[in-house]
Amino acid sequence: MKVTINGDLASIAACTIGELVAQRGLDPKGLVVEHNQRIVKQEKWPDIRLQDGDHLELLSFVGGG
Repeated sequence: MKVTINGDLASIAACTIGELVAQRGLDPKGLVVEHNQRIVKQEKWPDIRLQDGDHLELLSFVGGG
């Protein structure tokens, strides 16, 4: 299926948001996921199965000074 991730079209296998984060090797700490223009709490990532045409924004926040 095809989804848009951070503005880029990507072909992925059917999965949940949590599975996608793990597949991409992303650190969930400090990661914010927007799914179809809605922020998704991390505890909901395993429950939301991605669908063809979905839009995701994966945003990592890093502290510093």
